[in-house]
Amino acid sequence: MKTIVISAVNLVEAGTLAILQDCLRFLSDYSVKNNYKVIAIVHRKELAEFPNIEYIETQWPKKKWTNRLWYEYVSMNKISKDIGTVYLWFSLHDTSPSVQAERRAVYCHNSFSFYKWKLHDLVFAPKIALFAIFTKLIYKTNILKNDYLVVQQEWFRSGLSKMFGINPKKIIVSRPRISDDTPENIELKTTDDTYRFLFAGSPNSHKNFEVICQASKILLEEYKISNFKSTITVKGTENKYASWLLKNWGKIDQIDFMGFIPKAKLVELYAETNCLIYPSKVESWGLPISEFSNYERPMLLADLPYAHETAEGSLKTAYFNPDDPKQLARLMASLINGNESNLSNQPVKDLAKPKAENWEELFNMLLK
Repeated sequence: MKTIVISAVNLVEAGTLAILQDCLRFLSDYSVKNNYKVIAIVHRKELAEFPNIEYIETQWPKKKWTNRLWYEYVSMNKISKDIGTVYLWFSLHDTSPSVQAERRAVYCHNSFSFYKWKLHDLVFAPKIALFAIFTKLIYKTNILKNDYLVVQQEWFRSGLSKMFGINPKKIIVSRPRISDDTPENIELKTTDDTYRFLFAGSPNSHKNFEVICQASKILLEEYKISNFKSTITVKGTENKYASWLLKNWGKIDQIDFMGFIPKAKLVELYAETNCLIYPSKVESWGLPISEFSNYERPMLLADLPYAHETAEGSLKTAYFNPDDPKQLARLMASLINGNESNLSNQPVKDLAKPKAENWEELFNMLLK
């Protein structure tokens, strides 16, 4: 019986935790059918508990980055020796730990190594700037010792290949499984003539909420347009960045500082939204783009590689420079005035191999 180790001590919430859960859910059945022993190194077992999986729990690495790095590059090596012969060690969170294993792979989520951070990131979210500075170094450590890297998009494969001199044939693109089910009713649910824009994201500086706030102010002052609402999922009290947004644009009635909303509420909001704006400057995917494209309504997206790839197949999409609120305001004004000439259908491009459509295809490649 060969041993597979999944290391994921840093995955505790949101999309990355969902990846861990999906991975172990699949391996719970796959391991029995194919005679593999699976060991998962996780923060807490209850976060992703499934039968036929052995667990090693540790909270210490999550307390601070120095702990995490020590655990990845020192403690993991001892753990791998204690386990014995490991056939595949699959790190699900960016780092390539120092371990003893016949085969090694790493799932790369973090695209901050490609983020062009600015001074205000240092002021409002120094961790973001530090991520951008040090992610490349963290990725670089041991990365060439992997048999495979796993990423979610083609542009990320190309970027990592160039950054570290890795053969792209060793980088598998495995796109997240996003429901492509069209909502039962894609008709807009509104009762007035207000044109509604929405951006749902966490209150972090790289999400670039300010470009929507700036564009909204331009619509009011320069275009003299007021029959719109820009809803953002920031309340203004979450952190320094959120407070700065509220202080500068909180008095504009057309900007709705809604704050965090659960998924069920977000789905309701999609039904009432005329246009999704997605200005984030760095993403590994951009889930709301996939979700909102099912409504076949306008989307204004940051003109960046991740957005172009995530928006493939969407029907009414335009792109803007995420640092240019005037360009965004022009696009918003056109839509409010009923002009959709800037929008276009986005072609679906063939994805080069190696690629995996699901966990079974991915592990068949990692284990062959």
